[in-house]
Amino acid sequence: MPCSIRIIHAQDFIKATPEGTLDLENSKKLLVEIASGSSTLGDHEILLDTRKAQSALSANDLWSLAAELISFHKVFSKKTAVLCPLERFDHAAFFALCAQNKGFQVRAFTSFEDAMEWLIAKET
Repeated sequence: MPCSIRIIHAQDFIKATPEGTLDLENSKKLLVEIASGSSTLGDHEILLDTRKAQSALSANDLWSLAAELISFHKVFSKKTAVLCPLERFDHAAFFALCAQNKGFQVRAFTSFEDAMEWLIAKET
């Protein structure tokens, strides 16, 4: 069975203020735009690549972004892999946990290959 994967780069929607702090409102708006654009692609898995994201997110920021996924349940109804550098794995795992608590299939990875294997694996 074919698998369609959409790759979203976090630096495309995670934005910082001129002072270097997270601009959560603009980040949410950009996530909405990306998700809205993806909704026409049909059923697909998502790889959220955060390896080059410049802004550090607080636990509250991560929870807020995970909560925002509810607005786009159709877009994020399949698996979502969050790819991150090792030093930010705890943050990505927390985001995944928040999203899982909202009913989404989200897992954090530090390896591109492991993330892709999970995305294309058949549900058992």
